[in-house]
Amino acid sequence: MGKTEVALVLADRLRKRGEDPLAISADALQVYGGLEILTGVATPEEQERLEHRLLSFHSPAETFSAGEYARLAHAEIDSALAAGRTVLVVGGTGLYLQAALCDLDLRPPPPAGLRERLEVQLAEHGAETLHAQLASAAPAAAAQIAPSDRSRLIRALELVEMGEEPAATGADSLLWTAALRHPTLLCGLVMERAALYERIDARVDAMVAAGALQEVRRADAAGVSATARKALGFEELLAGDVEAMKRRTRNYAKRQLTWLRKLADVHVIDLTGGDTGAAATQIERLLDAG
Repeated sequence: MGKTEVALVLADRLRKRGEDPLAISADALQVYGGLEILTGVATPEEQERLEHRLLSFHSPAETFSAGEYARLAHAEIDSALAAGRTVLVVGGTGLYLQAALCDLDLRPPPPAGLRERLEVQLAEHGAETLHAQLASAAPAAAAQIAPSDRSRLIRALELVEMGEEPAATGADSLLWTAALRHPTLLCGLVMERAALYERIDARVDAMVAAGALQEVRRADAAGVSATARKALGFEELLAGDVEAMKRRTRNYAKRQLTWLRKLADVHVIDLTGGDTGAAATQIERLLDAG
């Protein structure tokens, strides 16, 4: 929470220093057009203040992968740096942040229809049955994936059917790599948990008031991909359960903080007081010191 606000303040200060900042989004769901309220895309006014790339360019009816994102992000970053611009990679999806900044050995996306077929099998036969199939084909991976973790279970089965070996330790084994493509200052924003949860609840209420429910209904009626459905709150709002959306968002934020603490060479900045100016000052000092 607060990433866009800090980026805006920092961009204003960078321009005063004669720099030309550009923001690259590293959010797995902000790529989808038509879900801007739900996914918290920077508003038109914010984008006027700081140019953003890789927002709202993909149809929610189609799937999208980290590998596809990596190619686009690398092209945007390399082009901006070649033009002498200062790039701010902003986002909360760990894999996408990693994909933007590193050269990863990303697994190929599933062929059309495979994920949908597995999801039908999951609905018809249950997670335990599919987990047993995974245990038979890739026991080391199955031992690290709980049957309740449906997202990882489906992905592991996809890899098996594609002739790939699922990672025995899951996605967390690729939390980060030292092989950054360009010299990069890594900063992570944190907040005291009670304050963070209060802010999340208020933000969800604001999204609903701004029309997030109508946004979700339009996307659902038009046909939405399995990846777009993973947007925080999509299924919950369709079910009319705003409190469930808040709980899921709080749980996701908790996992983000856990992930952040495991990163090497990240500078942690406390945003509990909501002082975006102070956060931007810390980042400026880190830039000058580096």
